[in-house]
Amino acid sequence: MDRRSFLKTAGAVSATFALPKTARLFALDQPSSGWRTFEATTRVEVLKPVGTTYVWLPAAILRETPFQKTLANEFKAEGGTAEMVENKKDALAFVSAKFPEGVRPVLTLTCKVQTKDYAVDLAKPRQFVKAADRAELDYFLQPSKVVPTDGVVKEQADKCVVGATTDVEKARNIYEWIVDNTFRNPKTRGCGVGDVRFMLESGDLGGKCADLNALYVGLARAAGLPARHVYGLRVAKSELGYKSLGPATENVTKGQHCRAEVWLADYGWVPVDPADVRKVVLEEPPGNLPLNAEPVQKARKRLFGSWEMNWMAYNYAHDVALPGSKGPTINYFMYPQGETAEGRLDPFDADAFKYEITSKELSEKG
Repeated sequence: MDRRSFLKTAGAVSATFALPKTARLFALDQPSSGWRTFEATTRVEVLKPVGTTYVWLPAAILRETPFQKTLANEFKAEGGTAEMVENKKDALAFVSAKFPEGVRPVLTLTCKVQTKDYAVDLAKPRQFVKAADRAELDYFLQPSKVVPTDGVVKEQADKCVVGATTDVEKARNIYEWIVDNTFRNPKTRGCGVGDVRFMLESGDLGGKCADLNALYVGLARAAGLPARHVYGLRVAKSELGYKSLGPATENVTKGQHCRAEVWLADYGWVPVDPADVRKVVLEEPPGNLPLNAEPVQKARKRLFGSWEMNWMAYNYAHDVALPGSKGPTINYFMYPQGETAEGRLDPFDADAFKYEITSKELSEKG
């Protein structure tokens, strides 16, 4: 992400960032019924600050979508300063906070959103799909640092789409190949790295959502289909009967989850999530289910074209530069990030880099 593309707002100790209504970028307006309201609060405390300390937190997605409306992002930096940073290309908003030496750094962010289950009926091409901006589609065809579209990625994409004649067939072939050939590795830290070239060159197709869904995005782009990661957070249990696809309590500190979208002609942006199919395989009780098990088959069918919105979207961003940081860009922005004079803190260790994320539903479906 280009540092010069940042737009900054609310340079203050605390602020409320409410998103204005924007033109819908998707095919059809959704009816007002079925929306649920959630509030997710992240509290970060750096226990061992050294010198100037920085903390960065992803906020709820910048744009309005058929599956989410961001109502507000409220933040407070005790003893420091904070501002909201935006990158519209990636629908990215995040809090950037700075704490001077001698201050106990504490940053709190509360995201308030409305979500709604979202599905695209791929059996019925839409007659009124709004033409996407060509620049937007071209942007989501571009490679990133760990998601290239050439070499072994292009070779595998070509194999996946052999015989496919439509965008839907190409997208589905890639989805089915990933479900059949990858696996969820419980030993992977956090949500994974998402290094697609390494996965294909090494033959190690295990990982978690940021790996498996990055593989989908890379193969789709290499096949000529605009695709993007959608990084976010599970905020409520699944209402579809899947214990593995939602948190058990209001503590969602480890609830980060990356999904994917692919642009299909006559349909627009379509939700997919092959990584969660493999999560059902590994984790749905009693565990290690075969692919032909009924829960897996149901998830496999449903997760090509739909999402259950017990999940809050953050952004589409990759290769993110953190303002003020002396460290490298981050592959994706889904976890809290922090840095002291001694270097970058470990975002996957919420105990050492102390943070907690809680979620509560403010309204039932209506």
